[in-house]
Amino acid sequence: MPAEQPLQAERDAIVTALRPVVDGLAATFGPMCEVVLHDYRHPDRSVVAVSGSVTGRTVGGAMSEIGMRIVARGDDAGDELNYVTRTRDGRLVKASTMVLRDSTGTVFGALCVNLDVTAVNDAHALLGALAGVGAVAPGTSGSANVPVTTFGNDIDSVVDAILDAHQLRQNGSWAGLDRTQRLELFRGLDDRGVFAVRRAIEQVAARLGISRASAYSYLSQARAGAGTAKDEAATDTTPSGGHA
Repeated sequence: MPAEQPLQAERDAIVTALRPVVDGLAATFGPMCEVVLHDYRHPDRSVVAVSGSVTGRTVGGAMSEIGMRIVARGDDAGDELNYVTRTRDGRLVKASTMVLRDSTGTVFGALCVNLDVTAVNDAHALLGALAGVGAVAPGTSGSANVPVTTFGNDIDSVVDAILDAHQLRQNGSWAGLDRTQRLELFRGLDDRGVFAVRRAIEQVAARLGISRASAYSYLSQARAGAGTAKDEAATDTTPSGGHA
């Protein structure tokens, strides 16, 4: 589309300009820092530049579930700054994800800074224990409630990990879920941006042991239900704390 070409060129220029920034930021913060530049126009190979190895990503790797969430929110997505998460191998990571927009406000990528603060957290716990202030033991990270984020170079592994987490929370297999729980599962996956990824519907269907047609049907119903709930909330004139 001719009208789209200048915008694509603008996005390419932004990505090109940020490539040296990736190395500069990582060098500034040192070996415990990783900086990743994403181009979400290619979600299954969104990593276009990386420096550092906190999450083990390489150029050509896939976006994480954080990226999926941003893609799902589209232009409504905002920066996510100074949040704490854990890698699947237990490392505590302090991270910031800053979305990239073109001149029209369209979100098309992100610059991510990840700091491995596991050692810092353990040192803080050790000093607290020595001081007798009841700090958690070193190695526990004090992060039992910190969410785990799946990072990977393969988009399929990210989708698989999200599916596994959802099934664990549902405490059962697909066959053991009733219709409401199945719709909640698809709604949850959709909210996390899973279906923004090409071929994700086929992967989800295969993992759940259902047909692709059934997966599309559940997704459609889940989205319709979410839309109905939003409409009802928007039109509800019941005073707060009262009943109609």
